[in-house]
Amino acid sequence: MASRFQAVTLVDSPSYPNSIAWSDENLIAVASGHLVTILNPALPFGPRGLISINRSEPYPIGAVKREDLASGCLLPTTLNRDPRPSVRSVSWSNLGMAPNSGCFLAVCTTEGHVKLYRPPFRDFCAEWIEVLDLTDRLYDYLASISFEDPDIPPSEISNEPVTNHGYVDDPTDSVSVEEQKRRKVNNFGVRNAGLETSCDQISRGPSPSPELEGQGPPKGRCTKSGGRKSSHQIVPATRGRGRSAKKPPEVCSLPLITADQYASRSAMLSSLVVAWSPLLKLSSRICGAPEINSSICFSLLAVGSKSGKISFWRINVPEYYSIEQSLAPTRVELIGILKAHSSWVTAISCALLASDSSSPQVLLATGSSDGSVRIWIGHGEEFLKSTEVNNAPFYPLKEIINIYAVPVSVLALMPTQSLHKMLLAVGRTSGAIEVWIGDTSVKTFNKAGPYDAHDQVVTGLAWAFDGCFLYSCSQDNFVRSWSLRGSSLSEMPIPSSSPGLRSVSDMPDVFISCLGLVVSPSNLAVAMVRSFDVNQLDHMYEARLQKAAVEFFWIGGHQKDILSNTSLEFDIEALPGFTEKELVYWESNILWSLKQYEHWDKPLVIWDIVAALLAFKWSAPDYVDHVLVKWLSSSFVDVHVERSIGKVLPHVCKSFCKAASRQLQLLNIICRQVILPELNADEINSNLLNFTVDNPNFAQDKQHKLWMDLLSRSEKELRERLVGISFSAYRSFASNSATTSSEPGYWYPFGMAQMEQWVANNNHQVHDQLKVVATEIKTCKRSRCIELAEEDKEQCSYCSAPVPFESPEFGVCRGMESNGSSGQQHKLARCAVTMLVCPITPLWLCKCCQRWISKLAPESLFKMPQQYCLDYKFSPEPSSIKVASKPQCPFCGILLQRSQPEFLLSPLPV
Repeated sequence: MASRFQAVTLVDSPSYPNSIAWSDENLIAVASGHLVTILNPALPFGPRGLISINRSEPYPIGAVKREDLASGCLLPTTLNRDPRPSVRSVSWSNLGMAPNSGCFLAVCTTEGHVKLYRPPFRDFCAEWIEVLDLTDRLYDYLASISFEDPDIPPSEISNEPVTNHGYVDDPTDSVSVEEQKRRKVNNFGVRNAGLETSCDQISRGPSPSPELEGQGPPKGRCTKSGGRKSSHQIVPATRGRGRSAKKPPEVCSLPLITADQYASRSAMLSSLVVAWSPLLKLSSRICGAPEINSSICFSLLAVGSKSGKISFWRINVPEYYSIEQSLAPTRVELIGILKAHSSWVTAISCALLASDSSSPQVLLATGSSDGSVRIWIGHGEEFLKSTEVNNAPFYPLKEIINIYAVPVSVLALMPTQSLHKMLLAVGRTSGAIEVWIGDTSVKTFNKAGPYDAHDQVVTGLAWAFDGCFLYSCSQDNFVRSWSLRGSSLSEMPIPSSSPGLRSVSDMPDVFISCLGLVVSPSNLAVAMVRSFDVNQLDHMYEARLQKAAVEFFWIGGHQKDILSNTSLEFDIEALPGFTEKELVYWESNILWSLKQYEHWDKPLVIWDIVAALLAFKWSAPDYVDHVLVKWLSSSFVDVHVERSIGKVLPHVCKSFCKAASRQLQLLNIICRQVILPELNADEINSNLLNFTVDNPNFAQDKQHKLWMDLLSRSEKELRERLVGISFSAYRSFASNSATTSSEPGYWYPFGMAQMEQWVANNNHQVHDQLKVVATEIKTCKRSRCIELAEEDKEQCSYCSAPVPFESPEFGVCRGMESNGSSGQQHKLARCAVTMLVCPITPLWLCKCCQRWISKLAPESLFKMPQQYCLDYKFSPEPSSIKVASKPQCPFCGILLQRSQPEFLLSPLPV
């Protein structure tokens, strides 16, 4: 029996499948009742984020006759008495979509609304900030085309004008927490047609299948007013709070519609599931941008509804990132509505097909309550050229029909490393799962299954290790692990041995159902959300605050590859509870995970790798050394060396000049978080300034000194690359008479005087090419009479005293003299990119090395591959000197963020 290594309770219980999602910045969102709880898996008992769902205002979609209220299509609405809407579906966007380069969270409610939320990085509160309500924009579009009903002109749909929604975080769309609290939702917004009377809105009733279906469309009933009774009734669908509440007009001008028309319109606005596509980046050749180096980055948000249609929203990456305010608007556009199924769309999954990066392709899998599953494909350039909303840029590849019409509950789509290959897992309400292996180039799909995996509804599916393993969970409270070998799917037990201490919380083990699971970014852990059986809890204490729990299990002990004649080369007795094979599997999976992060475009989130290595280190540090030796040998050392940490580290240092920037950044994180966790970041940064292996003041452990020397050399190599890129870019700007001010979203070299001084201070350590370029920069500045007074003569932000350059990490002012005596000196942090003294403004912070950054680093630094040409004399053309800036730490490669108080949630990628 597998044992969790940590768990945390929730105040409300989930109600729908796929109730948990894991973001690229290492945050977990759980849809629990009317709340979305956001957790940090690195600090599960720490601060949390919160999204509270309130009732929405109604949409005026038409009036129906009183006798039509008992129609079959309106009966679920008439019987509904839900006091408060719940969260039905959640989905994280890719990294880089939010204004601070974080992730958006899309939330779909039982009222059918889809809203986007961003982290409160500049609001200093626990509740996340609503950015916009996509259902508002969908209503505006449908109202403009009369809900596809040619008999009713658009002008008669509503008296309200159609709002021109164009930007995220626009003041008219963004709703603050305080404003939301001040607003009062009108629950009695239903009106009689033609008379000055008021009607009560009828809540929505229960659906036939709680696991899959949502409540029926809203409906109203009439009351008497003025002694007369109206025969017509306005029945609005729910409306988002993104719009300000308006007093209903005394005389209604909405058209009279039939019950079927109302049900159809309500179904169009009633969303059930949301899913983000991977980030798409199109070159200037495809998108037709005038700049040579320009490109367009965007992501698609797919929203499935009760009408069987899926609306696709193109959301562009911000033009530039900011932690002070949302100055750069994000473009949002409805690019298509696809008639995917004839019944409710209950599951959506998106993936990026492994193909030519210049023209990316998006795979889309959709499931319906009628049991059908369809696979679609879309091309990146068509997402930009799409002009007709009714013609969505997706084309069918395969349709899977279930002869028993068993509804689809969850889908998990995953492209393989092979070109044009994909895996699709289908979970149904009967408890069965299917796996389809497809080749999109020839449109062939082979089925593995079905398998009667569970006794009740399948509520979660997740792939791991490039499709080698599939994890499923169900409402029957079972979680199962499956191994895919060829076209055969076989069940395998979840590893029972866990590194380090297991969870010691006094959480009761009285779960009744599992409502979703998700795999960690590095594929070494799995998180699942389970509901408690409240009848078995203490009703005075436990049952009030503990409705569900999120559990974490290690899965790094799975056999991913067939290892032949593989020996551990390690004393197995040092790790009781583990077999030799399990340790070999752990070693293989950790190395596989580290290898995945050597690609510069993959978000560097290695919390589970660091946590697993630290857990092993507490009980068997030699095993961690053994794993790291293998990783260093394969990534940095070309020749075979003795399998000893003391023998490998000197060879690694010699290969830094040929290593990719991402490899060096990954090494820096391992050094700081795994090898030297007992030292805080400031202590390490201070020791790195003048560190030598012979320094007796740092540590008595020789091995720690070797690792410290490795970290020092790695960061100096990265700093040297950053200085070289800055010198080269500065010379290009100067030679081409380019502007000396940076544009938003683009990088411009600052701090030339400080970088020149750093090269002079480290003249015996830097490359000869960099020395030559530094000399040329001085000559260029003198010949052009360029004076950088603001850089050459820095002043203290507190006392205006001069700040000499002595260290790239910090500066100490000389203090203002008063009455013949020197004043107080101030220690000021320097920007890790420009080496300039940081201003007194909100700054970017690296959560790993704790360095502050005021100017972002160039994207070219993070793209430096292995065996790159060390030639700083290269000067780009004038039309291509614009380089995008990235909110990433130049030394650790992780996402930068704004510093938050300890009582507020913040992501921890490491």
